[in-house]
Amino acid sequence: MSNIDKSTIQFLEKLKKNNNRDWFQANKKEYETAHQNVIDFSTELLERLSAHDAIETPTGKKALYRIYRDVRFSKDKSPYKTWFAGGFKRATKQLRGGYYFHLEPNSVFAAGGFWGPNKDDLLLIRQQIQADPAPLRKILASKSFKSHFGELKGEQLKTAPKGFDKEDPTVDLLRYKQFLLSKEIDVSQLTSPKLLDEIESSFLAMRPFFDYMSEILTTNLNGEPLG
Repeated sequence: MSNIDKSTIQFLEKLKKNNNRDWFQANKKEYETAHQNVIDFSTELLERLSAHDAIETPTGKKALYRIYRDVRFSKDKSPYKTWFAGGFKRATKQLRGGYYFHLEPNSVFAAGGFWGPNKDDLLLIRQQIQADPAPLRKILASKSFKSHFGELKGEQLKTAPKGFDKEDPTVDLLRYKQFLLSKEIDVSQLTSPKLLDEIESSFLAMRPFFDYMSEILTTNLNGEPLG
């Protein structure tokens, strides 16, 4: 079983205090060791996830985000991220949603969902919710969903979207522009072998929501397949 080494966390802590290219280049081998540790962790997480879901992401290494920051449009010119993170994409147009994990000395969480639905998908989601909100409300109210994620998260409009009545009984759901799930994990688990179990458990708890969203994004209001 792969777990995150204490040395990996120590590297991130030192990087946060020395976030500059000279320090990073002088400690490149330490970074490479930490990076490989997270690759191994991500690889095992992908193997576990692939046992019960169809994942498009080919390898644990490919799942990881680069540590280099894009500072072109940021006031913060620090060249490096001070965390490791990765994401897994579900395979085919029939399976929607994506998984994400974040490893930082003071912040560990598993997340997933729909970060930026395109205009057509967002309209279809809203139309399907408006037509029959019961399945989604049942998922959001379930014991598993509540215990893992608390509530649905994501950016929302302040009022009803264009074309929908602000008095509609589903307006609380129609306002969402993003549909995100996030589970905070105690940082004491960061270097524990149990971390893999914690993240996998959170990913499994997302599945009813993902399966619901996959169904409504691949069928019309009459339940007929799209495309």
